Amino acid sequence: MKITIPRQDVERMVAHSMNLKQWPEEACGLIAGIDRPAGIREIRKVYILTNVDHSREHFTIDPKEHLAAVKDMRTRGLKPLGNWHSHPESPSRPSEEDKRLANDSGASYLILSLEDTEHPVLNAFHIEGPEGDRTVRKEELIVE
Repeated sequence: MKITIPRQDVERMVAHSMNLKQWPEEACGLIAGIDRPAGIREIRKVYILTNVDHSREHFTIDPKEHLAAVKDMRTRGLKPLGNWHSHPESPSRPSEEDKRLANDSGASYLILSLEDTEHPVLNAFHIEGPEGDRTVRKEELIVE
């Protein structure tokens, strides 16, 4: 699958993830948009939400903010496409916990690595399969 995301949304994700109030906790949020023909997924809105775990190794999205974001998606005619989170100190690839918690085979999972804060890396992944035997496939991410 090919995924497009506006450059300003990537910049917002990076800025939020490096915010001094939460650094180096994982930042997180949701992505919404539309699925176009030929396997193109267009991200039209990135939601920046609170990691209630306040951890540098995992995240849990605030349930109230999650619900509000989904309601906003419906109002805008967008569909939930997946989530995003940062890895403050590790590469942009799913951790074992990320794979274990990836329960939506239709979702895209964006991971922002801040291991090198001068050169953030954002990648998209598709994760599916039974727990303990998950398949991870990197998706093509186009920043526009």
